[in-house]
Amino acid sequence: MKPAGELAAALRAGGVSSVELTEEAIDRIEREDKVVNAICVPDFDRARAAARAADQARARGEDRPLLGIPVTVKESYDVAGLPTTWGMPQHRDFLPAEDAVQVSRLKAAGAVVLGKTNVPRGLQDIQTFNEIYGTTSNPWDHERTAGGSSGGSAAALACGFGALSIGSDLAGSLRTPAHFCGIYAHKPTLGLAAPRGMVAPPGPALPVDLDLAVVGPMARTARDLTLLLDVMAGPDPLTLGKAHQLTLPPARHERLSDFRVLVVDEHPCIPTGAAVRAGVHRVAAALADGGARVEQHSRLLPDLAEAATLYMQLLISGAVARFPVDDEQLRARVAGLSADDRSLDAVRLRAMVFSHHDWLAANNRRELHRHGWRQLFAEFDAVVCPITPTPAFPHDHSPNPMERRIDIDGAEYPYFDQLVWAGVATMPGLPATAIPAGRSPEGLPVGVQLIGPMFEDRTPLRLAELLEQEIGGFQAPR
Repeated sequence: MKPAGELAAALRAGGVSSVELTEEAIDRIEREDKVVNAICVPDFDRARAAARAADQARARGEDRPLLGIPVTVKESYDVAGLPTTWGMPQHRDFLPAEDAVQVSRLKAAGAVVLGKTNVPRGLQDIQTFNEIYGTTSNPWDHERTAGGSSGGSAAALACGFGALSIGSDLAGSLRTPAHFCGIYAHKPTLGLAAPRGMVAPPGPALPVDLDLAVVGPMARTARDLTLLLDVMAGPDPLTLGKAHQLTLPPARHERLSDFRVLVVDEHPCIPTGAAVRAGVHRVAAALADGGARVEQHSRLLPDLAEAATLYMQLLISGAVARFPVDDEQLRARVAGLSADDRSLDAVRLRAMVFSHHDWLAANNRRELHRHGWRQLFAEFDAVVCPITPTPAFPHDHSPNPMERRIDIDGAEYPYFDQLVWAGVATMPGLPATAIPAGRSPEGLPVGVQLIGPMFEDRTPLRLAELLEQEIGGFQAPR
């Protein structure tokens, strides 16, 4: 399937109909998704009806940003009439009565929703598998994960099951699947896109301000990310939307030669694998060849080790608040930790029994980091860095994720330590665009993220477009 921008132009020119595009997408899903298992809740009858309605609307002279374009939606979004389970068996029959805000915005823009894409249980894994819908495999290598938690959406896009998808990101859940599957994704600035209706069942769809978590676009080109972000962005009409209108500033630059970029390929908490390091260097070389100012070091970069600690504290304490665990056993384990143990495993364990006072202390440190990023972005326009230390890894469904390990060039590290790169942008709430940056020696996709200044999302998005022209972009799996 062609990019959404090209499809929109063809639809406007009368070269193709929405019905034709939708039938093509459905045929491909029915033919190819048995192995990949990206689409967990098809909605083909309503998609066909929406496609017919889109063609009729265009015949009446209507035009909307996504009119007639087939898309998919992450399972965690409420869609009226379809189950929202978050992969949790006890909620397999939960049917929301209303669409999530972002689903409503997709439909208002004219999109044709083909169905929902698979997620890990509770959205709490770097892989995508659950007891209801099974495992989503990487389209490039079915023995490997597509990533999580938006793994179904990334796999669907890589396979051409629709032109766009919407996902969410708390721990790299947009960026990691994009990196693993060779597509594009954008983690917006915290609070830029309303998340109402992206809530764990059976909770009510309230207009809450989420900490760390965002909703965002996924696509097969950088330009399509901007097209979809423009549909998604904006405050919730029930709250800030009553008084505020969104006007994003333009990208800082239009030409590659005007960008000032900091390239970071090392993290103090975990090594960077050779394949990912090569992808970062490939992007750095393209930037330099295009005339951009590229630096490898800056005293303005906030302390990444402290940032990783703060991120894990905020991430894990928030997760335990949503999905409580046995406090008594936990407190005994925490009490048994050595005071000198500053490993990320220990940080995560202590965060599971955080008090409100502890959380406020971490939040205050976060504000200092945010100020540090403001100072850095006075000197630079973007930061290029990894998304995870490795390409997609083999499926690992061992029941205790805390005991899993990630292999980085032959050495093993705690599974969740790989999240530190996602936390670089997530902890302070910065926008980050995931782009393809080549392939590993085994032929697996490798991506990097472009981190930009808060609420200047158009800057990393524009840089992504320019780099797509320089190094190429999405390639379909063979």
